[in-house]
Amino acid sequence: MKLKETMSSTQHNDRKVDEIGDDHISSNIFDTPLRPDAFEMDDETKMAKIEEHFREIMHIMGLDLADDSLNGTPRRVAKMYVKELFSGLNPKNLPSLTHFKNHYKYKDMLVERDIMFHSNCEHHFVPIVGKAHVAYIANGHVIGLSKLHRIVNHFARRPQVQERMTIQIGEALKTVLGTESVAVILDADHMCVSSRGINDQTSSTVTSFYGGEFNNTDTRTEFIKMVGLRQNGMKY
Repeated sequence: MKLKETMSSTQHNDRKVDEIGDDHISSNIFDTPLRPDAFEMDDETKMAKIEEHFREIMHIMGLDLADDSLNGTPRRVAKMYVKELFSGLNPKNLPSLTHFKNHYKYKDMLVERDIMFHSNCEHHFVPIVGKAHVAYIANGHVIGLSKLHRIVNHFARRPQVQERMTIQIGEALKTVLGTESVAVILDADHMCVSSRGINDQTSSTVTSFYGGEFNNTDTRTEFIKMVGLRQNGMKY
């Protein structure tokens, strides 16, 4: 009976994977799916365990781990996962988001465009590479321009779905700035599309988040014009 139940569960999971396929889908669009005990284990322990398991993956693939070029790869991958590529999973790594008063009384749109980011698709763990364009209209407070870059890259450094990342950046900006008037556009290339599967080398994925005054057509159009995106078939 237990064997049948296991086989049934495996078949169900296989069908679920096949149904999702290469689609850009997530059942949790607001929060990155994490277990409650996600950070009970310290980084060194995580790296040691990842190293062990990745060494086994390489062994299964038939790679000669005695080779000087490959011997250190499991440790390098483990360190890269925990300390670099997926460091944004840990809320302790959220950048300090202190703001200061808008002494200049600047009331118009501030746009920071072409913020380069590298993330990883949570479906295949291959790169997502793109640019973020963010904007806000100050409500008494502003933040340093570097903070906008740090916010984008914090949420990029985790297994991601682009739609979720767009929302996470937008909500974080709304919180720290104390304003609803925030806009985010992400334009990215997905290696799960270009380097495998459909092998499409030319497409990109664009997602957006608009709040407050950016729900006004004129304000949104101004933002799109400032970041140089296409609208109605024309590029500004």
